[in-house]
Amino acid sequence: MLEIVKRGHTLVAAYTRAPAAGGRRGLELKKSPVHVAADSIGIPVFTPTTLRTAEAEDDYYPHAADVAVIAAYGLLLPIPILEAPRLGCVNLHASLLPRWRGAAPIQRAIMAGDAQTGVDLMRMEAGLDTGPIAMREVLPIRPEDTTGDLTTRLAIVAAELAVSALRSMEDGILEYRDQASFGVCYAHKVEKSEAEIDWTRSPEVVRNQIHALSPAPGAHSEVMIGNHKEKIKFLRAQVTTGSGAPGTLLSEKMTVACGSGAIQILEGQRPGRTVMSGSELTRGAKLAPGAVFMRFSSPSSASKHKFENPVAER
Repeated sequence: MLEIVKRGHTLVAAYTRAPAAGGRRGLELKKSPVHVAADSIGIPVFTPTTLRTAEAEDDYYPHAADVAVIAAYGLLLPIPILEAPRLGCVNLHASLLPRWRGAAPIQRAIMAGDAQTGVDLMRMEAGLDTGPIAMREVLPIRPEDTTGDLTTRLAIVAAELAVSALRSMEDGILEYRDQASFGVCYAHKVEKSEAEIDWTRSPEVVRNQIHALSPAPGAHSEVMIGNHKEKIKFLRAQVTTGSGAPGTLLSEKMTVACGSGAIQILEGQRPGRTVMSGSELTRGAKLAPGAVFMRFSSPSSASKHKFENPVAER
């Protein structure tokens, strides 16, 4: 949004989610980053819970916008809203369509071990991320990338694509092409059940799960600390050498055995504490090699399917 204004375009309104409870105690209402940015440049902000009402449409039409630029908005746009801007609505989607249509494309791409992702600028239509594509930027997914890392890199690319698309619209040269009819898959919303680590899987799959769910909600596992169980979140990891029963701590550097091979935890977090390195976690929790990270729930067939890798593991 700020990049669009910086390049000389006029914004008439910003739509985003309503302020939500946040802060350490959850008592403070926190505005979304879009809301904060819009406030900083004096743009009116609207936070409807739905756009499928006559009231929402009545608020929207007076903007008389030439085009609406959408990015990770989270609400479905009904046909009257899609057709209101003179040049329609364009969406900046964080995947290489038609792969990973839907709510969680970044998480699903990392989880699946995809080698690359990117941003597609598409014209929105009634279907879920089915519209024709005008512009695309491809980025590699590095083994060390978390969802947080990749989101930051993709946001920079998306801002540049938005500016380029608006310039092409002004010049009347923006062209769209239909999406491919093959390779369609959906990035379903991440479920809580997917956060528990199954250490019997390969180190690549476990690492991808950790990185896909970092920084939130965080992949986790439980371990006995003293005489009580404690759930530890893992936020960053790397594949390493080692072997043992799945879930067994192999070293004080927080190397943990997987189904074949091992991973080293680089960053993690105990409940109510700050993020720290794997070595610091091991020392702080007084965990010694031989400790076992446990999985108490059996994976459902649905969750297992979502971790199935449609492409080769990286």
